[in-house]
Amino acid sequence: MVHEAPTDQHSARPRVYGATVDAHTRCVHYAGPTDIVAIKFRCCDRFYPCFQCHADTESHPAAQWAPTEWAELAILCGACGQTLTIEAYRSVSACPACGSAFNDGCRVHAHLYFQVPPTP
Repeated sequence: MVHEAPTDQHSARPRVYGATVDAHTRCVHYAGPTDIVAIKFRCCDRFYPCFQCHADTESHPAAQWAPTEWAELAILCGACGQTLTIEAYRSVSACPACGSAFNDGCRVHAHLYFQVPPTP
């Protein structure tokens, strides 16, 4: 089921694909209070709440964003609808626009979305 956040003519939020369960981009796989981001996948230019939603919906493998592409507006805050660059998202723990906390555990899955350079 695709749940689309309400939109009006003044502020259109990107469509979020996958098994979303609410307008804040939570999904059947991750539905905690801080699970409020959707990530635009490089391979298909579509926002999904998580890598599992992408795998369940698409027929192609996920492609990761290279560090040279981290200026792309590829992160959607499900609380306020603000889009963030990958670089900005990776440097904060809450939305800079509305202050809503992001799930810190998402860092464990960063390599599924981004080409993360190895730590020295």
